[in-house]
Amino acid sequence: MRQISKLLLLLAVVLSSCTIEKETIVNSLNPNIEYWGRIDTTRHEGAKLYWSGTSIKINFEGESVQALLKDESGDNYYNIIIDSDSVALLRPDTTKQYYQLASKLSEGKHSIEIFKRTEWDRGRTNFYGFKLSNKTKLLPKTAPKRRKIEFYGNSITAGYAVEDTSGKDRPDSTFTNNYLSYAAITARHFDAEYQCICKSGIGITISWFPLIMPEIYDRLIPTDSTSKWNFSLYTPDIVVVNLFQNDSWLVNKPEREEFKTNFGNKAPSDAYLINAYQQFVVNLRMHYPNAKIICALGSMDATKEGSKWIDYINKAVTNLNDKNIYTHFIPYKGTPGHPTIQEQEELASSLIHFIDDNIIW
Repeated sequence: MRQISKLLLLLAVVLSSCTIEKETIVNSLNPNIEYWGRIDTTRHEGAKLYWSGTSIKINFEGESVQALLKDESGDNYYNIIIDSDSVALLRPDTTKQYYQLASKLSEGKHSIEIFKRTEWDRGRTNFYGFKLSNKTKLLPKTAPKRRKIEFYGNSITAGYAVEDTSGKDRPDSTFTNNYLSYAAITARHFDAEYQCICKSGIGITISWFPLIMPEIYDRLIPTDSTSKWNFSLYTPDIVVVNLFQNDSWLVNKPEREEFKTNFGNKAPSDAYLINAYQQFVVNLRMHYPNAKIICALGSMDATKEGSKWIDYINKAVTNLNDKNIYTHFIPYKGTPGHPTIQEQEELASSLIHFIDDNIIW
């Protein structure tokens, strides 16, 4: 009887162990993970996310997915997008841990995307991989999208304070959401792969901080001058430049250190500003010889009626004499502060109609 009891006990242990879920770890280097944007995915210690609008996506069959993340500051926010529907907000902690992204989903195939809402001044996020329950299976990533679009911009493009319904333009990162910016909306409208190089307060000749766009536009890590992006990894069909809004304010502030550093004691001439804009577009053209480049401006007060900043861009584009470089100016929205959700949608609508009317891609 004692021997039979031992056998029954052993059988019970075996059967119990069979009921324990066997989870699958999907490393960040797994080829079925789809990365969008300038993300450093070359290292075994995890992919590193800096820029607004960078995202990570997988397709799977099952009901439960977790992600292993660690944030540098704890001040970054991500949209968790299940089956192309933004359904949750995630704020990773500074400790390395798993986060439940989806659970108890319906049977069948699904997708999940982690989309960075916030800007690179909030620090880096490390992504180490996914954890799938035993009832969840990783599927091949979606075929590459036919279209690619890239944006260079400032706070308007970043979606700064877009969710601050108080109208106070509060800087807390919870109110910034690149997913609701005109740039991301435009990309989704055209079902295009999306890449966004932006920073609130940045300009072409001067910013509200020391760096200017010509200094960072070609970086992988925004804060590291030695970290260069490999432009061959992403070749957009359309490039949209929406800059000069901050320049339009700061060229009138000689008291600022950025003014003294960049211009000395005298405001830049019209020719200086035109040439600076022109040279930035030339730099983009060198990297993207076949892209359609849209030199845009709007929808804040740099496009008020009679704005000389529109003239500067027009003259720069005329000087370039390139039939694949366009101008598009979105009228001043006529309200204070940064664009609201509705104003971002209106900006996107304007750009979408311009592309439809002028560009075949």
